[in-house]
Amino acid sequence: VQLQASGGGLVQAGGSLKLTCLASGRTFSSLTTGWFRQAPGKEREFVASKWSGGRTSYADSVKGRFTISRDNAKNTVYLQMNSLKPEDTAVYYCRAWVAGAYDYWGQGTLVTVSS
Repeated sequence: VQLQASGGGLVQAGGSLKLTCLASGRTFSSLTTGWFRQAPGKEREFVASKWSGGRTSYADSVKGRFTISRDNAKNTVYLQMNSLKPEDTAVYYCRAWVAGAYDYWGQGTLVTVSS
């Protein structure tokens, strides 16, 4: 599976962005999908995930502001980011996985939030 993330950019604090991750190579309907991010000088951290059955999970820092969704027919997962803060600045990576079996990462897309 190849994952292509897009939608990053520069936005002012309080603004919104929507990230898109397109999967190719196989259907990902059975995979868990998620978004992670890595800020400068920091380790990569979990942002949000959505199981194939529909259950979602969010990091506390983004709850109520970010929404993960997926369209299995389009092999695409999204991350709607609202009320962005400067501390959300990071490279955002999409991921698709089955624990213990498959683990695919996209190349990352940069989100910069100015104050």
